Amino acid sequence: MIGSLRGKLIDKRPNLVLLDVGGVGYQVIIPLSTFTSLGAMHAETTLLIHTHVREDQLALYGFFTAREKHCFELLLSASGVGPSLALKILSGMSLDELVPAIRKGDLAQLVRIPGVGRKTAERMVVELRDKLAAVDVPEAGKPATRSQLESDVASALVNLGYDEREVEKAIAQSRATVGNDFETLLRASLQMLGGAVMKKSQRAGQGE
Repeated sequence: MIGSLRGKLIDKRPNLVLLDVGGVGYQVIIPLSTFTSLGAMHAETTLLIHTHVREDQLALYGFFTAREKHCFELLLSASGVGPSLALKILSGMSLDELVPAIRKGDLAQLVRIPGVGRKTAERMVVELRDKLAAVDVPEAGKPATRSQLESDVASALVNLGYDEREVEKAIAQSRATVGNDFETLLRASLQMLGGAVMKKSQRAGQGE
């Protein structure tokens, strides 16, 4: 399964890009939010990939940030939401608007998204409200509690199955010693989480 692609951007449209990766051209379907973040033509670009496999089709969906990819995959877990609709949802509303709307059950705002009817909006609220707690979006009037970089790393770690509270602690401790780089912060946080798991295992063993 393809997890990410890094290559030269040789064509881009609001819903599709073509990446040249080592001489092979990959067509990747993208939301509008990713399109607006892309660099110039022929620039080196990295996209996080969700591989969707069906009996008659293999499609690649690309995202500029782990946060976008995480939300896309959460949307897919809702009843009646397939890849095409999930992409329309991400293109029709920014994450900073979408996540609070689902958490608060704002159906009026959700049905404004093309393709989302009232029943679909209701299912999204019921099924995703708690799951979206892992996606950090600052509420209006409140300062952001962490940077975009930290949000991307947190989404990636929660997606790997780590507890959200442990992830927050690991990122906070790692952030003080590493630079502004996704891979560096992710690696440092993983090491921190691995150490915490080992300590818990040792304590559990001593208690037996």
